[in-house]
Amino acid sequence: MKLTVFGATGGIGGELVRQALTAGHEVTAVVRDPAGLGLTGDRLEVVRSDLADPQELRAAVRGRDAVLSGLGARGRKNAGVTVRLTRTVLGAMEAEGVRRLLVVSAAPVGPAPADDGALDRGMRRVVSAVLKDIYTDLREMEAELARSGTDWTSVRPPRLQDKPLTGRYRTVVGGFPRAGRFIGRADVAHAMLSMIDARETLKQGVGVAY
Repeated sequence: MKLTVFGATGGIGGELVRQALTAGHEVTAVVRDPAGLGLTGDRLEVVRSDLADPQELRAAVRGRDAVLSGLGARGRKNAGVTVRLTRTVLGAMEAEGVRRLLVVSAAPVGPAPADDGALDRGMRRVVSAVLKDIYTDLREMEAELARSGTDWTSVRPPRLQDKPLTGRYRTVVGGFPRAGRFIGRADVAHAMLSMIDARETLKQGVGVAY
């Protein structure tokens, strides 16, 4: 497949590029600073962009089978950046008629499992309060997706870890795995790549966790 990855220098974005290349896909990585990517290959094209102008990104998404985004705020002071950058990506995709889009969101944005225990409910409330601005940003991003003409999927992980790829995790379409508290960035990327052709995930949020 021909894929475009946004946020390719981030933890999940870098894994998306690495795993996609390993799987034999052609990858266009859109980055602000190419020096931060640290990956090369015959099937890798690197595009430098600050994601300010949808017209500038049209060539980066033209003719692609899917677009994957690891864009997100790197802290509370950057809250609001995700929805802004995602609007730019959506504008480029819609101008080029590219439909498949998978993005990273977060577990608290979606519904909690109905049978979650008291500890997990309490942790969710605390995290949601502390990172309120970030989750507001992600909810607004998901609202933009819902208004768009794309076949989107929002992947919602819990607390992220830097761990080797395992390929072993749980997913729940429209919900979240019970007592799912952690997942490695590499496994989030693996899940996103595995969902590209999964029709049951179209226009859905998908909880993913160990």
